Amino acid sequence: MEADPIPVLAKLSESPHVIASPDEDILGRKVTDRSGTDIGKVGDLIIDENEQKVRFLILEHGGFLGMGEKEAYIPVDAVSEVTDDRVRIDRTRDDVAQAPGYDPELLDQNEYYGSLYNHYGYTPFWGAGYIYPRFHP
Repeated sequence: MEADPIPVLAKLSESPHVIASPDEDILGRKVTDRSGTDIGKVGDLIIDENEQKVRFLILEHGGFLGMGEKEAYIPVDAVSEVTDDRVRIDRTRDDVAQAPGYDPELLDQNEYYGSLYNHYGYTPFWGAGYIYPRFHP
């Protein structure tokens, strides 16, 4: 039996979709780990084109004045709290730092998303029994 294909995912910034309400827009908000340590900011969102749901946050971190900045993909399942100025995740700074990196020339996108869910210990959104998280952007 063949596994269901992963739906089409796209960066919000590269799609025709917009965030419906300014209250739900978390772009640019500070991201903190479970201990409250600042680990970066939300640079973009990866959305499911079919269901129009956020699947990953793109965390921008490191660098200075936009130079040398790195990106880390974090499953939306890791979000434990959203406030007016920050997004808290239920993982540590080290968990994020040790997450697999994405290089489209070396790794298939679907393989990458699977490795992220495995790293963070969540059931992939395309898996049986998946429930969309309560704290979502």
